Amino acid sequence: MPRLKSAIKRVKTSERNRLKNLTYRTQIKTQLKKILELVTKKDKTAVDVANSTFALIDRAAAKNILHLNNAAHKKSKISKWLKTLQN
Repeated sequence: MPRLKSAIKRVKTSERNRLKNLTYRTQIKTQLKKILELVTKKDKTAVDVANSTFALIDRAAAKNILHLNNAAHKKSKISKWLKTLQN
């Protein structure tokens, strides 16, 4: 455990930030599962869900919750799933 006052404060803020980042990550994971389920059912509403997921991923990348390459990888994966709907 930290002994210095500044280190104690840093532990508190990093824990608060970790929980905040965790909510973003879980929302993204939930949306990805939802899109995959809709795509496997050949449901056209997957496009609307994908658009909101793209916005969520972009927001997370802008706040440095996700790395930019990780965000691009997730968006690419979603786009690949959506292309299967068009065929």
